[in-house]
Amino acid sequence: MTFIRPFRMLAWCSLVSLSMLSSDAGWAQDLPTFTLVARDGKWFPEVLEVPANTRFRLEITNQNAGPEEFESKELHKELVLAPGVTRVLVFTPMKPGTYPFFGEFHPQTARGRIVAK
Repeated sequence: MTFIRPFRMLAWCSLVSLSMLSSDAGWAQDLPTFTLVARDGKWFPEVLEVPANTRFRLEITNQNAGPEEFESKELHKELVLAPGVTRVLVFTPMKPGTYPFFGEFHPQTARGRIVAK
């Protein structure tokens, strides 16, 4: 009898967690999405215009032969991608301005900026 109550509680917590995950995933899919590609040691596009004061998703694909890392000290974001991998970063609303980023594995050539307008 004492085993059934913890089991029910575990099942209920799992159900609540799954429903929260699915609702968060649906909400994230409704965000404006922008694409950034690392190719030949550079970022494409080099300048990415996004709406100011709006949450958004940045879908980053690494088409380089080796790894690449999206990094922005100003935005406090970094993400390492293996060759052929696509990952997503979600950004909080940004004030209007220009925010530089670079590729850690190609620091001289992989430079870009996000412009929030």
